Amino acid sequence: MLQTLKLQTAELDWELVDGIEVPISKKFGDVYFSKDNGLLETRHVFLNGNDLSTRLSELCDFQYFCVGETGFGTGLNILTLWQLWQSVRPDNHSHLHVISVEKFPLSKADLIRALSVWDELKPLADKLVQQYPLPIAGCHRLSFPEERFSIDLWLGDAQDIFPSIPKTQSVNAWFLDGFAPSCNPDMWQENVLNHIVRLSEYGTTFASFSVAGILKRGLKQHGIQISRPRGFGHKREMLKAIWLDCPDQENPEAELLQELPAALPETTQLKQRQIAIIGAGIAGLTTAWAFAQRGHQVMIFEQNEPLSGASGNPLALLNPKLCPIDQAHEHLMTLSWQHALNFYSRFKAFRAIQVEQIAIKNADELLGLEQQYPKSVFGTAHSSLNQTIETNYPSLILQQAGAVSPHVLRDEILKHPNISIKKAKVSRLRPKATQTEIWQDEDLISVADHVIVCCAKQSAALFENYPVLKPIRGQVSWVNNTIQPLVLDQAYSYGGYCMQLDDSQLILGASFYPNRDDSDVLAEDHVHNYELIHSIFPQYAEQLPSIDMWHGRASIRAQSSDYFPLVGKMESNTEIYTFAGLGSKGFLFAPLCSEILAALVLGELCPAPQSLLSKLNPLRFQKKVKVKKPYYSKQM
Repeated sequence: MLQTLKLQTAELDWELVDGIEVPISKKFGDVYFSKDNGLLETRHVFLNGNDLSTRLSELCDFQYFCVGETGFGTGLNILTLWQLWQSVRPDNHSHLHVISVEKFPLSKADLIRALSVWDELKPLADKLVQQYPLPIAGCHRLSFPEERFSIDLWLGDAQDIFPSIPKTQSVNAWFLDGFAPSCNPDMWQENVLNHIVRLSEYGTTFASFSVAGILKRGLKQHGIQISRPRGFGHKREMLKAIWLDCPDQENPEAELLQELPAALPETTQLKQRQIAIIGAGIAGLTTAWAFAQRGHQVMIFEQNEPLSGASGNPLALLNPKLCPIDQAHEHLMTLSWQHALNFYSRFKAFRAIQVEQIAIKNADELLGLEQQYPKSVFGTAHSSLNQTIETNYPSLILQQAGAVSPHVLRDEILKHPNISIKKAKVSRLRPKATQTEIWQDEDLISVADHVIVCCAKQSAALFENYPVLKPIRGQVSWVNNTIQPLVLDQAYSYGGYCMQLDDSQLILGASFYPNRDDSDVLAEDHVHNYELIHSIFPQYAEQLPSIDMWHGRASIRAQSSDYFPLVGKMESNTEIYTFAGLGSKGFLFAPLCSEILAALVLGELCPAPQSLLSKLNPLRFQKKVKVKKPYYSKQM
């Protein structure tokens, strides 16, 4: 488990060399890139050292290739790799993915300054900076689907991170970077190298500027064959290595990268997949998008209309209850929050907002988060909002939040050329040797390579021994409030929530009634929502129109007994998966969980630690695995 509580950003000195600013780590006393020419060094050591120009250009249709890196630093290695990928990638839906670890991430300002040296990398650097995460421990997925390129940036100590990465696919090539072993010995310890090898397989290659004994011994003890060609610039040697199934014992220093395989496991299918998704709520829509963006064909089956269930409210609020910082690396809500903001910001359906979170109970717990998280996350109430409504309760302002218009999002997703939708009530799934049959009553209506069931509580009808999902009735209300409208970029959270639905209407809610599955709009739920806002903002609430003028929508959420969604296979010998049980946080959880699910289906590395994957595994109840309750479970 990660021991990092609050990440420290890197402290830098800057040295001017031939008109170029070179960043130097104050902690490790080493340069981030060569003073001779960092870009050329990266190409010589890491790209050529792993023969990536040839290997990437020869990728097959829909082939996945993963590069691992032991120190993200300024991101120069990854940007240089990305530049190469642009020039050699075949036009066949192949995908390049990078995992990189960093304990002391650069601040965004320092990252921009460091990368400003390389004019030719600026277009890529700008895209990287746009998605660069806050310095919070855990895995942060940066997606560039139009480039068929993605990055998992794991922030934290390598000693803790590498053991936590699940091997859902192997790394094909490694950049062993992260300062010299003499400056940063922790990066090169046996524990780290053992897990680097665990994440590899026969055919994986390794390259490093360092030929230190600790690195050579660590690789050789696993049977990895090493050569030492000439290094970059003034460096006499560098390290190249390959993990061979049948190593050449007689000539271990020979050139080992000729006719190098791409190291795909035999089970990987190199073809366009046919994906069937049952259900068109937010789980089904985001899952469809994840596969379609990778070039696969998706058919959604929906018995009613898209968003007819709990996902169909007029507005969705992305309002996480963040955990204490020492839990952030494996806390689903905190990890989902940054990913969701990146995901939805691509769509017209999204608007960035701030949320004033009211501390009704355990005020010290909420207010204490301000000191734990980076400064840009929280602000003191009334410090940054353009307009406030009065309350006697203390509060914090979550400065990075969002709102999504579900029906606008639905329309945008369904326009994707790889996504189709069919109205049908799927009654049975029948696994065959290579595909799954999809039946409506006695009619076979489709076959697919993979099926993902996203039907909330109704998912149980398509499986045996499906985990029990508890129904929770919830009703939102909206009302005209032209007399005192709130500004569009702010919301209030107080157990319930309120914000502007548009220029003239306030939306508020929501009621919360476990073990009820009735969905009529009820006056008593309007009363509940009124009393909730009145208890926090009495003066404001009393100016709202009478309840008989309110409108609303009631729907049924589905919640697992441990508050975690169900994401993954229900039976190991089929290609039938489920994604359900998102509770009241569907729009927050869905983008990250969809990426996890796509990785499990397609054989990619997952953007989540093993501890979180185990908590999402739908088989966890059958195995009676004890899962630690999440922080603030009701809103988890």
